[in-house]
Amino acid sequence: MKTSNIKILIVDDDPDILEFLSYNLKKEGFGIYTANNGRDALKLADKVLPEIILLDVMMPDMDGIETCEKLRENPSHAKTMIVFLTARSEDYSQIAGFQAGGDDYISKPIKPKLLVTRLMAMMKRYGQRTLNNVEPESSIINLGNLIIDPEKHMVTLDENEIILPRKEFKLLQLLTSKPSRVFTRDEIFSQIWGSDIYVGDRTIDVYIRKLREKIGEKSIVTIKGVGYKFENTK
Repeated sequence: MKTSNIKILIVDDDPDILEFLSYNLKKEGFGIYTANNGRDALKLADKVLPEIILLDVMMPDMDGIETCEKLRENPSHAKTMIVFLTARSEDYSQIAGFQAGGDDYISKPIKPKLLVTRLMAMMKRYGQRTLNNVEPESSIINLGNLIIDPEKHMVTLDENEIILPRKEFKLLQLLTSKPSRVFTRDEIFSQIWGSDIYVGDRTIDVYIRKLREKIGEKSIVTIKGVGYKFENTK
């Protein structure tokens, strides 16, 4: 995949970090846009529709967590990869970031080579699905009151549309691909996050809880010590 096809929006209130990241990512051929606060980032994201957003957690007025939540409320950014840049403790940044709809996090100080490697690994894993003008090839999952359309990135429950961030959508798509089949935690981690990204044990629990809040508490069943399965309750 050509990096020139990939637009990255960098959001940080530190001008030195903006300049540092912009310089190193431009060298790799990425299309770079910058914002120094969350509110400007939201406007710019709507305008340029970046494939990746590098988002600082600690910013005045509107922090990265709130900015991420607002981005995920917009269907235009459902497929956008959001990577948090944080100097805070791993537990806080990871759990709060994933709850807000983030895909990954990178701790400061940032090493350019590591950052580029992580970004390229993410783009390779998700392939053309991450490009805003390309739709994934997959068939509609119809479970009666629940309909999942991967091409439109749309979930409909009882004829009401539900907006899901990309990771939540992929998790629901995986579980509903084979209703009543138990997916182990290792399977879920491998297929949703991939082997090249480390996420803590609580991460999957966060996503399962958020899905249950949106599609029903009884729809996703926990199999203790094994994993999860989807049960259509209607």
